[in-house]
Amino acid sequence: MSNPKNNNYYTNHPFMRNIGVLLIILLTPPSAIVFWYTSQNLNGSFMELFRFFVEHGFFSGIYQIWAPVFWGSKTAWTIIAIFVTVEIIFLKLLPGKTVYGPTTPKGYTPVYKNNGFLAFLLSVGLFWLLGFQLKVFNPAMIYDHFGEILGALNIFSWLFCIILYFKGIYRPTTPDSGSSGNPLFDYYWGTDLYPHIFGVNVKHFTNCRFGMMSWPLLILSFVAKQQELYGSVSDSMIVSVVLQLIYVSIFFFYESGYFNTMDIQEDRAGYYIVWGVMVWIPAVYTLTAHYLVKHPLHIGPVFSAVLIIAGILSFYNKTSMNRQRINVRKNNGNYKIWGHKAKIIRAEYVDDNGKKQESILLVDGWWGIARHFHYVGEVLGALCWSLPALFENFMPYFYVIYLTILLFHRAKRDDVKCRRKYGKYWDEYCKEVPYKVIPGIF
Repeated sequence: MSNPKNNNYYTNHPFMRNIGVLLIILLTPPSAIVFWYTSQNLNGSFMELFRFFVEHGFFSGIYQIWAPVFWGSKTAWTIIAIFVTVEIIFLKLLPGKTVYGPTTPKGYTPVYKNNGFLAFLLSVGLFWLLGFQLKVFNPAMIYDHFGEILGALNIFSWLFCIILYFKGIYRPTTPDSGSSGNPLFDYYWGTDLYPHIFGVNVKHFTNCRFGMMSWPLLILSFVAKQQELYGSVSDSMIVSVVLQLIYVSIFFFYESGYFNTMDIQEDRAGYYIVWGVMVWIPAVYTLTAHYLVKHPLHIGPVFSAVLIIAGILSFYNKTSMNRQRINVRKNNGNYKIWGHKAKIIRAEYVDDNGKKQESILLVDGWWGIARHFHYVGEVLGALCWSLPALFENFMPYFYVIYLTILLFHRAKRDDVKCRRKYGKYWDEYCKEVPYKVIPGIF
């Protein structure tokens, strides 16, 4: 079994050990609940939240916010159970091509069924048909029970991460597993890279079919709630939700590409990734639409059109950049970008088994502008679906700030990983493309 101390960026970062990890585990669950409470009950205002804590005290205030929803509710657990059951059925039974992820340092090649886009269409379609058209259930009920759902998800994810911790130590799925010797860190980071439970790839399900699939259903519920409250849906809500639905649909259309990302290749199935996709995505990624429920702002057709066009162009930047790298590697470098043969660096490296391998580093097209220029498109796209909330409160922009910090940090992580892996070839690449994200700045 591999020792994550030898191959993990986080274990070498002092803040991420011991007290840092403990603080993250203790502070993130109440933070998710506080965001929901502030958006739903305090007008989405952090100033009102501050006054709430001044009046009630911080710990007493946290208790008053969290206690009523801590254990969830029967309705919340039922909604979660139905959603999980449907998505597992879709994952296992819907048709899809078999695709393979990158082989791990220990020689394991993950296998996936590529049916995410079909699952997305069916999930959104069924929710719309049964909720909005046939009135089998009230689609706004998710909004009404959202705090309880987040409470239940906190409990579920805590317990699930404990199960994954022990499974990775005693019954690992892959050879890319092991303990750092620090139980707290192992719970946080995970002990198995690709755990499977009852034949289900845990990270494939939690990251894609739970976290990302819950996103469109949540914001559609928020649309239904605004309709219920005001009798119509504002253009600000329409623009924000349309852009988010486009973003998520692109994610699932190219889901197989996600299997090559750092989230899947590097991050083990522990609290960091599992709690993040099961609680943080529903609570934080949907904040703008949740805020807009009680703020039916009118932004007009011109601003609406500008935001939608700018958002789509931003998504195109991200998608096009990813496809350039995939197609260049798929064609072993024999691929044209912007009318000419792509410029590449053939980099050699030695894997964990001592075997010499080769990889292609693309230094052309979008990748010739900056090493992670697609992060700019992702941030700008998120900004476009946040701007319909205008500027009365900061909360609708929290996700954009969080995403920017996350992606810039990820760029640094990737640089550390690639420099260690490719050595002199990475130095050569950095000379060709000196900036990580923004040309001339970072």
